[in-house]
Amino acid sequence: MLRFAPSPTSDMDISNLRVAILNYIVAKQKNEKFLVRIADTDKIKNIEGKDTEIMMILEKFAIGHDLVYHQSQHLNIHQQLALRLLKEKKSKNFDSSIIMNSDNTLTENFASACDDMLSEINFIICEETELINTEKQIYIKSSLGYTEPTEYIYIPTIENKITIKELFEQGFIPDAILNYLILLDNPKAPKEIFTLPEAIEWFDLNNISKESVKFDINKLRFINHEHIKMMDDKELSKLFGFADSDIGKLAKLYLGECATINELEGKIRYIFTPKDFDKEWGEQMRVIEKIIFNAPYFEEFDEFKKYIAKESGLKGDNLLKPLRVLLTGDEKSKPKLSEIYPLVKSYILEVAS
Repeated sequence: MLRFAPSPTSDMDISNLRVAILNYIVAKQKNEKFLVRIADTDKIKNIEGKDTEIMMILEKFAIGHDLVYHQSQHLNIHQQLALRLLKEKKSKNFDSSIIMNSDNTLTENFASACDDMLSEINFIICEETELINTEKQIYIKSSLGYTEPTEYIYIPTIENKITIKELFEQGFIPDAILNYLILLDNPKAPKEIFTLPEAIEWFDLNNISKESVKFDINKLRFINHEHIKMMDDKELSKLFGFADSDIGKLAKLYLGECATINELEGKIRYIFTPKDFDKEWGEQMRVIEKIIFNAPYFEEFDEFKKYIAKESGLKGDNLLKPLRVLLTGDEKSKPKLSEIYPLVKSYILEVAS
């Protein structure tokens, strides 16, 4: 069995998530069970609601589990094992500080060692910074008479790490973050853009870099961009408050200049926000708006444009630039109006106002 043992004392960061992902992948590859254990033994540092937040994040990344529990649920068992060990170990070379803190509470290392032993955890992937702790935990299990072997894999630390909450707030999607973190550890991956099920097929712990790795926001932006392109159009539109494939397609028109959900949302917001008629092209925009309000429905953009030109008498930039501002909210937007119109024609009275 493999496990992920997050502490509800701070926001989950990319290092924590990376450990969860790798343990989950290997559990799937080995056909082993995967346990989530909330390491909540430090009552002073625990933050209310963080345990729920951790589980919600794992769910967003499709990291399932066979069992989940709070470490504090096993407090009585930990205490019994601690008393037994303290009674049995009389030798001077036994360090009781690995069992008890100065305030007589049990150490996190002791609780973790006990739970790993009780759950028969036999494979653990953790950051190299955990080496000191795992040495203590191995010693504790050995002192308790546990002889079953546990294989430890240490992965290099991520420098300049960032929290998952911050990444979500910046508009990065779970599939992209997961892809980036797996690629970070598997530079020999058969392809650069992939899903979790695909990674489970080829991920190899032997290919993990031994050097510390730096978080690269630009690389993540590229991967995020590619995963947004792969998203179902209707599902993408839901992130902007719609349930319409055309709005998803509309957002993807802006992927030439955007790489995050936030950036795309800004473009969609411009399109549906009431336009400012007091700026440049305002006079022409008022004329076009009135014509659109009374115009028949047009399926094709060329028919729509010809009708506006005929009714307004506007030509060239005097027609196209105010029309672009009306339909996109931005005179300098890059997608062609002929691409935009088919996707907003159902909303034309709302958009062109």
